Amino acid sequence: MTDSRYLKRTIVKEEIESRYLGEKRTLRIYLPPGYNELLSYPVVYCQDGEEFFNFGRIATTANRIILDEGAEPFIIVGVQVDVSVRTQEYAPFGSRFEAYTKCFAEEIIPYVEEKYPVRRSPQERVLAGDSLGGSVSLHLALKYPELFTRVISMSGAFYSASQEIYAAAEDLSWLSIWMIVGLQETAFEADTGTYDFVQLSRDTRDLLEKRGALVSYQEKDGNHQWGFWQNELPDALLYFLQEG
Repeated sequence: MTDSRYLKRTIVKEEIESRYLGEKRTLRIYLPPGYNELLSYPVVYCQDGEEFFNFGRIATTANRIILDEGAEPFIIVGVQVDVSVRTQEYAPFGSRFEAYTKCFAEEIIPYVEEKYPVRRSPQERVLAGDSLGGSVSLHLALKYPELFTRVISMSGAFYSASQEIYAAAEDLSWLSIWMIVGLQETAFEADTGTYDFVQLSRDTRDLLEKRGALVSYQEKDGNHQWGFWQNELPDALLYFLQEG
């Protein structure tokens, strides 16, 4: 991916003051080639925003699939997280989970929609995350279905506390989720224990499908790391953003 067209990226940094979190939160915003404020764009919201840009190379990937692979031009909003409190914000048992999800839906979304020409229908917003970022993206969709109906989950950390919440949902026919997990993720050591992410993903897929969700599910050789997820990002984005 050395073509200079892919490397000419427009990325803007924004900062919002969150009353729910009681602190400022940085947003990194990618604007597509040919960006025009008079047009409107789908938008992808990424948990672990800094990692999506630095390790996932999502801006370069976005340029490539827009310029060469028929993706509709879209905006990306990467939401930064402090890794020292990441589990507290992303896991449903975390002490900052309620504050974070409220900040995301009630502060970040309105801020972005006021400042950028993003489309405002749930079908034009995509939530994306890896590991706990994948599971919190799904939680956000369940908490705010009027805002989010599309989720990208890469090796989602679907712990039992999350699965219990998903299982309590009755009808998820409005939800579309793209899921992938690496086959070498059977004994991943997280800060809360050692988990078989393959089995957690399979169980979550089954929970969602039984409740009517549209699930695109894949298992491939890969570990719980960006080297795996970066290669899968183009397919994940094109799943929701392919024109026609």
